Amino acid sequence: MVMTTNTNTAATTGTTTTGATTTGAVTPAGTGGDAGGRTGRIDFAKAAPKVFRALVGFDAAAREGLDPALVELIQIRASHLNHCAYCLHMHTNDARKAGESEDRLHMVAVWREARHFFTPKEQAALALTEAVTRVADAGVPDNVYAEAAAHFDDAELGHVLALILTINTWNRVALSTAKRAGTDERR
Repeated sequence: MVMTTNTNTAATTGTTTTGATTTGAVTPAGTGGDAGGRTGRIDFAKAAPKVFRALVGFDAAAREGLDPALVELIQIRASHLNHCAYCLHMHTNDARKAGESEDRLHMVAVWREARHFFTPKEQAALALTEAVTRVADAGVPDNVYAEAAAHFDDAELGHVLALILTINTWNRVALSTAKRAGTDERR
């Protein structure tokens, strides 16, 4: 997920962008807001524009050279783990638009039980996504890291790690600012 206000950031960076305003009436945080999606939480892009632009740039750089299908699988899995409905909705829709099958989308959350839907490289990326997303639970186990390193060269692995870091950050931005699933504000 990449969030912006209604600027031309998407046109200049080539990244996915979204945004919301918090003007007018507000509702208590976590209630989903009114029909316009207003929640009483800050508009992150407006409140911290330099930080926001840096995050957009980090996100764009992380994606470089990675297979777009893999990018979406990583973002979907991290969003599952973080319970970020806003990002999950956005990235499953993006994956569909990019030609991802419904079968694979349904299996991402249970990929270990449905390994035949995913390549060994995708499985390694999903395992690494889980370990990095849940880093406080057990760190990143050596065997998970080694498996990912066996499937990605150093540059690719750096980009995969950066992508995992960015989606985890975007999930936290969306959850902290009470973004509402189904309100893809990039349009």
